[in-house]
Amino acid sequence: MRLGDYITVNPESIKKDYAFAEIEYIDISSVGTGTLKGTQHLQLADAPSRAKRIVKVGDALLATVRPNLRAFWFAQRTDPNTIASTGFAVLRAGELMDERFLYYTVTNQPFTDYLTANAKGAAYPAVDRDTIERAKVYIPSLPIQCKIASILSAYDDLIEDNLRRIKILEEMAQALYREWFVKFRFPGHENVKFVDSPIGKIPEGWAVSSILESPFWEFIRRNIGSYEKSKIYFATADVTGIQLTGDGIEYIYEDKPSRAQKEPELNSVWFARMQETYKVLPFTRVNDALRYRCMLSSGFAGFKAVSEEEFAFLFFTINSKEFHSHKDRFCTGATQRSLTNEGLGRIQVVIPSQDLVHNFSELTGPNINEILILQRKNRILRQTRDLLLPKLISGELDVSELNIKIPEETS
Repeated sequence: MRLGDYITVNPESIKKDYAFAEIEYIDISSVGTGTLKGTQHLQLADAPSRAKRIVKVGDALLATVRPNLRAFWFAQRTDPNTIASTGFAVLRAGELMDERFLYYTVTNQPFTDYLTANAKGAAYPAVDRDTIERAKVYIPSLPIQCKIASILSAYDDLIEDNLRRIKILEEMAQALYREWFVKFRFPGHENVKFVDSPIGKIPEGWAVSSILESPFWEFIRRNIGSYEKSKIYFATADVTGIQLTGDGIEYIYEDKPSRAQKEPELNSVWFARMQETYKVLPFTRVNDALRYRCMLSSGFAGFKAVSEEEFAFLFFTINSKEFHSHKDRFCTGATQRSLTNEGLGRIQVVIPSQDLVHNFSELTGPNINEILILQRKNRILRQTRDLLLPKLISGELDVSELNIKIPEETS
């Protein structure tokens, strides 16, 4: 059936009589594969000209430029003043289509393939409204749509719950890091004298050094990967924040991608070198099975903690706003700015006492472990959902007589 007969594409846009002076803006860079990194709170008068599309609860956002990158998001919760870039198509279900079923239809890989095949333009291939509307898709009766959507959304709801838990755990530990190692309000700081340093006043007994010379970790200078028969390659595009959100590419060594050059080591932390790209991956014993099969793009750089007792300090140093601010400052390059090893060496960090570092790891290490466990659960949930999705959306799997029970937790 023709998709455009069941939905409205870009149903509402900002006009002169728009009721809000401030907006929550969704730009292209904030949306991943089913994820929203966040919105920008802007004055409407200062918003970019592309801030036009009105987004309401139940809408599906679909990036129209480079559709092969699979940038989309379902608006489960929005503010009344949420606005999306014109780089998105906003899809709103009609009376005969379930909104969640619509979302799963347009995020199914065959629909992505259709958009990619019909994209126009060399430098920035894009699809227009007509291309989306004339797509031929399977649309069963509304009750069947709702049943299919409920099965798939059960997985997505569990994933979303886990993501919220991950965010809370990360923010709690990062707040403690800032208190102790940025604001210097660690236990007993009241009795410590502060002295001058290249970065300002620091506690007496502490030091300042290049990040490459910290006694708590080592920079992984040369890492070209092992000769294991089968690996999974992850590019920076497969990472959002501190999480792997893509499945990577499985390969055997003979077909190794040219950029698959970084093999994670135990107790290592990796970050994307590109400017304004905040992606950090930790590897500990908790996700050792993934680490063993994982290869990272040459777009990552990594540090290895001297021991497990220093790992949490390393992770939250690399994951801090301060590190990323310095990283962006020292990025170089004409077309794609990124951090060279020389630029990395210019970043300075504080060197606290070893006892304080170990105390910090004791308090925040469980947070990292729980984050990695939740990430593993999410990978399993995504894999199961992605196996079901094409069979359900295409009608290959008949659900009319099935009583499918979705587990509350996946180990």
